[in-house]
Amino acid sequence: MKALITIFELLFSQIKLLKQKITLSLLLPFITGTLVLVFFTLTLIHPDTESYNDELGFTSDNDYVTIEKSPQTIKPHLTVTRKKIKQGESLSSLLAQKGFTPKEILRIKKELKGKFSPRNVWPGRSYAITKNSDGSLQRFSYFADQTTTIHIEKKRGTGKLVVLSEIKNYSTRVVSLDGTVNRSLSNSLKSAARPKLMDEITTLFSSRINFRNDITRVTKYKILYEEKWFMNEFIGIGKIRAVELSLPNRTITAYLYTDEKGKAGYFDDHGNAINNSTHFTTPCNFSRISSGFGYRMHPITRTRHFHGGVDMAASSGTPVRATADGKLVFRGRNGMAGNMVTLEHPDHYYSQYLHLSNYALNTGYSRRIHQGEIIGYVGSTGRSTGPHLDFRIIHNGKPMNPLAALGSSNAGAIAPAKMNNFLACINIMKAHFDNNHMLVAATPHALRAPHRSLVTI
Repeated sequence: MKALITIFELLFSQIKLLKQKITLSLLLPFITGTLVLVFFTLTLIHPDTESYNDELGFTSDNDYVTIEKSPQTIKPHLTVTRKKIKQGESLSSLLAQKGFTPKEILRIKKELKGKFSPRNVWPGRSYAITKNSDGSLQRFSYFADQTTTIHIEKKRGTGKLVVLSEIKNYSTRVVSLDGTVNRSLSNSLKSAARPKLMDEITTLFSSRINFRNDITRVTKYKILYEEKWFMNEFIGIGKIRAVELSLPNRTITAYLYTDEKGKAGYFDDHGNAINNSTHFTTPCNFSRISSGFGYRMHPITRTRHFHGGVDMAASSGTPVRATADGKLVFRGRNGMAGNMVTLEHPDHYYSQYLHLSNYALNTGYSRRIHQGEIIGYVGSTGRSTGPHLDFRIIHNGKPMNPLAALGSSNAGAIAPAKMNNFLACINIMKAHFDNNHMLVAATPHALRAPHRSLVTI
């Protein structure tokens, strides 16, 4: 340090001498260089090695490194039991057997919404029960098919329920199937090794077809649908894209259509929506509504009372048509209602047609009636001031406004502005039917043999 002090003393003495001889602008570079030299000398003499530690506390490469390890977790001992679902067992009964409370089962069903339907639990399918070492339930797993497993877990300690859907990747193939009914449509689809299609078609047309009476041995069918395949193995049916059923007196169609907003639904050739609910059409051509639904002043008795239908003014003899597919449950004289027809429809609906002048010849009791079929003619029988149709709709035992029912039925139709796009889509599906048709040998069995073809979309 004495040497360093001596250097500073000499430096400052020299600066004093130079200050007398040179200007400040020449002096500054000399001072800067001298200071850099001084600080460099100090670093060499006394390096500061004790004030720095790195992220793990090391000060030099001579430090001993201690490796820290996470504590080893001991996996709980689990036991897994695999069983098959027996006849009569359901998801609810199985969960109750395994200790789930009614409240927990209700919560599980809510969690499953959109992932899996509890109705798809079939006898013969496998399920697994996973238990902890203390015997408590950890997981219930249902193997829906080769690619889908539903897990219902109960977290240990908290008891929190978690519902998981494990889905393996599978491929989808679009297939065309056509043929002529042999004994029944169900039997024909079994012959094609695709019996599950019958469930989908029944759901689709439940309000439009009586599958026992309407479908005969001459009925032709065309089905465009998706198949699920996993590692070259058929595992199930996907969406039905189109169905055409050629019955003896009419053709029933359904096409899957998705609009620009991603909303999908089934529609017929004319763009009318097809679903499980009953759709009503206007029963006759009328000029005006002469009396509405609800309380009114009766034109004959001149008293205020409730009117359970709507009066459609029309000329006597105007054909009256069935507002929807159904079964004829009443045809005859009914007091002040005059000649009346009552039809029973799906979903607990009934339609009634009052004051008829006459009935159609083919309207026998318990006969299946198709939408648009003539069931009678406008008249003025019973208590009436002139020819009109008193049209009524009953739902769940209560009268409802028929005009509201007719309005809600039209809400599901394709909008006129979108009709061209809809028709273009269904024409593509029809083309797949035509392009994949194959003529078979003209033997009684071959004429009814279903033909299945892979479709390239």
